[in-house]
Amino acid sequence: MTMTDDELKQLVASLAISQKETDKQFKETDKQFKETGKQFKETSKQLKELGKQIGGLGKKFGSFTEGLALPSMTKILRERFKMEVISPSVRVSKNGIDAEIDVLAYANSAINEVYVVEVKSHLREEAITQLNSLMANFKTLFPEHKDKKLYGIIAAVDMSEALKQRVLAAGFYMARIQDETFSLDVPDEFQAKCF
Repeated sequence: MTMTDDELKQLVASLAISQKETDKQFKETDKQFKETGKQFKETSKQLKELGKQIGGLGKKFGSFTEGLALPSMTKILRERFKMEVISPSVRVSKNGIDAEIDVLAYANSAINEVYVVEVKSHLREEAITQLNSLMANFKTLFPEHKDKKLYGIIAAVDMSEALKQRVLAAGFYMARIQDETFSLDVPDEFQAKCF
């Protein structure tokens, strides 16, 4: 089939119009992509800020939990374990090792023991690993206590039964909150590991 000159001109004109519309649609799509990119950057910025705020709340809740635990843990450390010195929030940096201890307690007399307390609002496996690591490095960080028996306590507001068993299996005392105070939660026959 052959086309007349007029039909060919109409086809070319129609193609030119279609090309202009396609170009217009591409420009509109490009504009939408740029706008979406701006919105994505803004959303990323907002998510980053929200992450900072949530992290700040987590730290504040951790500090709140430590403050809640301190009076009860002080009582337990003094009455049950006869500790003479109880220090909250101890930070140490020695030989390239940094550590933060929620509560450090010790007695120099005939008792000659040290207790390291780790306080958690919600106990996770990492806390057990962290306390094990701290216990392994303790005498390097605190050579003044190298001749003392060393024990660990994990005090937690919330934990699973499986994690409680894991704490006990690691040889740490377990303290839980009941009626707004922490108390030891270990079987009568429990023997803590001396590190």
